[in-house]
Amino acid sequence: MGQGSHSRMYRGVDTEQRRAERRERLLEAALDEFTTRGYHKTKIADLCARAGVSTRNFYEKFASKEALLLELHAHINTEAMKRMLPVLDSLVDAEPLTRITTLLDAFVAAVTSDPRYPRLNYVEAPGISQAMELQHRDWFTRYTDFIEAECNRVAEAGLAPKRDYHLTAIALVGAVTGILREWQAHQPPLPVDAVASEIRAVFLASITRPA
Repeated sequence: MGQGSHSRMYRGVDTEQRRAERRERLLEAALDEFTTRGYHKTKIADLCARAGVSTRNFYEKFASKEALLLELHAHINTEAMKRMLPVLDSLVDAEPLTRITTLLDAFVAAVTSDPRYPRLNYVEAPGISQAMELQHRDWFTRYTDFIEAECNRVAEAGLAPKRDYHLTAIALVGAVTGILREWQAHQPPLPVDAVASEIRAVFLASITRPA
């Protein structure tokens, strides 16, 4: 293989790596700017300057500022779900109420690992556009379906009344959203342990209440 082939190969690898790094820098810049300056006040030029990329580089990666927001929103929710799935696998035979509280702790740990996550998810993203609302709705449905299935598991074990838990699941997603919105906005910061404890208590009280 000639010298020219070697240099082309290395340039190719270098270019791919640099493209991936630019993408990551843009995502990080957007997460920071959207949750401090605010989505509407952030301009693409701000993001490019913060990430050290050109406007041309930006449009190679993302069609618009909204596309960046959509990706960040999906990433945060996917990471939270990824944190819960291994826990779910380890709790197949666990007592159903213990299973729910352990899963909740995993979710809260994921979403509070960075205060910018609930800020972006529950403050900046809602209502931005039809595409964002559809994506938000999709994740909302995933969470409510997930919680409803866990509620039914508790009821089947005789630890809660057998009833329709669909509206309960919707109410619980709303409660978690409200608590996490307050957590990210509160000064001084609320202790994460207190947030996790309150979410567990709300879930247990709602699921086990008399029919």
